[in-house]
Amino acid sequence: MSLKIAIVGLPNVGKSTLFNALTRTKSANAANYPFCTIDPNVGIVEVPDHRLQELSKVSGSEKILPAVVEFVDVAGLVKGASVGEGLGNKFLSHIRECNAIGHVVRIFDDPNITHVHGGIDPKLDKEVIESELLLCDIQTLENRAKKADSDAKSGDKDKKAYAELLNKVLNGMRAGTLAINIELTDEEKDALNDLHLLTMKPNLYIINVPESELENIDVAKYAEILGVTDQEKIIPICAKLEEELGQLNEAEVGDYLKDLNIKETGLNHLIRSAYNTLGLMTYFTSGQMETRAWTIRKGTLAPQAAGVIHTDFEKGFVKAEVIFWEDFVKYNGEAGAREQGKMGLEGKEYVVRDGDVMHFKFAS
Repeated sequence: MSLKIAIVGLPNVGKSTLFNALTRTKSANAANYPFCTIDPNVGIVEVPDHRLQELSKVSGSEKILPAVVEFVDVAGLVKGASVGEGLGNKFLSHIRECNAIGHVVRIFDDPNITHVHGGIDPKLDKEVIESELLLCDIQTLENRAKKADSDAKSGDKDKKAYAELLNKVLNGMRAGTLAINIELTDEEKDALNDLHLLTMKPNLYIINVPESELENIDVAKYAEILGVTDQEKIIPICAKLEEELGQLNEAEVGDYLKDLNIKETGLNHLIRSAYNTLGLMTYFTSGQMETRAWTIRKGTLAPQAAGVIHTDFEKGFVKAEVIFWEDFVKYNGEAGAREQGKMGLEGKEYVVRDGDVMHFKFAS
């Protein structure tokens, strides 16, 4: 699977500048007027992972294939987007296919860059965007609930339960609760999957801050300002700095961050938080041809992990040879790890760990 994040926000919060910086491109217009982005820009970014280089060195791989994140730069939304204001319906539709929403909120103050509301109010920015997503979902649910209520009159038990579920979620949304915050069982969530609700997607709040604040970031302060309880979902980024870092090579980036006393780039922080929020992790395949990272959900069993490579691998799964990546490196590859008793032969019930190096055996 690949991770797809929608970058959303009000006009002129630095969203397109951030997108360009994160994807190291110039594809997104960044201008001082609303709706300078109309069609969504898409950028694919490699997931940084030092383990790939270490595994590749041991295997003598001809190439390295990292996992990737796809960023979708959705046009600046405004109040009324859910009813078509500012081309809103078109813009909102671009979010549906994404796994998560990266919500850019402006903290910096710059008199040369106008704000759609005329002043800096991060909490209001957040509430406007979330309200529009909520209103859009309410319309979706109202349409489906109307049909479900009609179907439930037949007396069918399952149809009645489905109608009750839709109305439960609809009532919660009308009270201002995002779908993701409504208490639902896993089965109920599965039943809602085909609706592709915007507010069921996890939110990451990307705080566009001035460079001067990066060294002493107070995440708790930003979380309080926005009314966000999970501080891990707050990602402070200086879009201007990320843009500058995009012009440097890896060594220069490291030196620059060290001078600024910053541990990692905003891009790395965003990807790491997205993986944690969505419950994702990485396993590897490594050989002479290539060393490759594969993204799966935590708790994935070996056959389903194999299916990420090819559906035939899952269907015909027999066993998996598994070595933890540190043992693979320490004992110089598969043969050394096997000699040291560090290779496991695992079956269909094996739960894959983050960092496993795997070789699948399957019947064709």
